Amino acid sequence: MAWDTETTRRRLLDAGTRQFAAHGFAGARLDAIGRDAGVNKERVYRYFGDKRGLFTAVLTRELASLLEGVDPAGAGPEAIGRFAGALFDRCAERPHLPRLLAYESLELDAAVGIDARNPMCARNIAGFRAVLPGLDRAGAEQLLFSVISLVVGWWTLSALVQTLPVRPDDAASRRAAVVTHATAMADCTTGRDVG
Repeated sequence: MAWDTETTRRRLLDAGTRQFAAHGFAGARLDAIGRDAGVNKERVYRYFGDKRGLFTAVLTRELASLLEGVDPAGAGPEAIGRFAGALFDRCAERPHLPRLLAYESLELDAAVGIDARNPMCARNIAGFRAVLPGLDRAGAEQLLFSVISLVVGWWTLSALVQTLPVRPDDAASRRAAVVTHATAMADCTTGRDVG
């Protein structure tokens, strides 16, 4: 019987996503990932080289899925607010992604999958500059980082959210706040008077 390499690869990616999101990069074990995927852990080495290679593939796939079809569109700061709202919606559908990003930052010495991620960021930076005429590249980079931080913070700082006088289960009000704040950040970045 022929080995279905694509199915095995997908099962390893799915299992890796679950295990890394639950236990972090350091805590996830290849034997547990193999068991979760229903294959021998040696398949990780065959398809991804090592644990870091699997984590890179997982994070690259998840980021591509997060950003697919989410582009700044329209004009003005409101376009950045809509972009932030769309990212919030995607994170709500995939709450494991902010956890993966947090584990990457906390446990690894450098970002993974840079070659795949740079074009995603460049596309969004160009999109920010298109909807905010006059915004330079450095300003667009800072604004993109700020918007992403604002969005993923609801999931990566969940313990802090529980200590604040906000209803942590009220996704609609959280989303509205993200849109409002992202729009205000874009207003400030463009130099418009927001007061």
